Amino acid sequence: MTDSTFTIGGELPVRRLGFGAMRLTGWRADADRAGPISVARRAVELGVTFIDTADSYGLGANEELLAEALHPYPEGLVIATKAGQSRPGRGRWVPLGRPEYLVQQAELSLRRLRVDRIDLFQLHRVDPKVAEDEQFDALAQLRKDGTVRHVGLSEVGVEQIERARRFVDVASVQNLYNVGDRRHEEVLEYCEGEGIAFVPWLPIANGTAESDADVNAELAAVADEISLGVKGKRVTPAQVALAWLLARSPVVLPIPGTSSRAHLEENVAAAGVRLSPEQFARLSALR
Repeated sequence: MTDSTFTIGGELPVRRLGFGAMRLTGWRADADRAGPISVARRAVELGVTFIDTADSYGLGANEELLAEALHPYPEGLVIATKAGQSRPGRGRWVPLGRPEYLVQQAELSLRRLRVDRIDLFQLHRVDPKVAEDEQFDALAQLRKDGTVRHVGLSEVGVEQIERARRFVDVASVQNLYNVGDRRHEEVLEYCEGEGIAFVPWLPIANGTAESDADVNAELAAVADEISLGVKGKRVTPAQVALAWLLARSPVVLPIPGTSSRAHLEENVAAAGVRLSPEQFARLSALR
């Protein structure tokens, strides 16, 4: 039986299958707020207790929308946000990790989310133009002064995590990872050994590359096998991909994102999909 919960930083218990909020807003604030707000509220209704956002999603509009939809937040809901990526234009992401900028963005996130302290504040990218020590020290100071409760990193290697831990406890790592792309396997194994939450972004691969054909075919085959044994319910390849992540390690917290209520409900239902040892092994062999 797969554990359904994980405790971030040793004190924030969350259900492992979370929600990535990025798709709730576009490049700028959307005119339609009712739809995205209903999706955010439905996620919480379905039992999601871990939501991931960032200061750069919708240029801050994403955080504001979550606050509009969910504040005052129900007890036990953890909203993680990020800073360290600027958005100078549509489709452009540029790392920006100057200490004064990270502090400023943390304060702005406090306002937009309407909280006194950010439960989990993640460095969106390590800025190669700024000394790592300065970025990690800024995170440490934010935690020391009570602005943030726990600190996380994104798109980092093991050595970077270890260097960051000289300055501040690292509660989470958010890297690209899914059944078809396991370039960060070493990082996941490190996080598992250290009890650090591993938050895979893009947990369900886009599946558009030619190299994804074998992965897609195997996911579909496993979905068909499970569906045969479940009357009245159709298991999807996306649900199988999420189920594999949940079975991969007890520290994995997938955050599938969507702007559709139906897709959200499908994703959340993946927590109830169980893979046989043989099915898990077949998917794990797709490397």
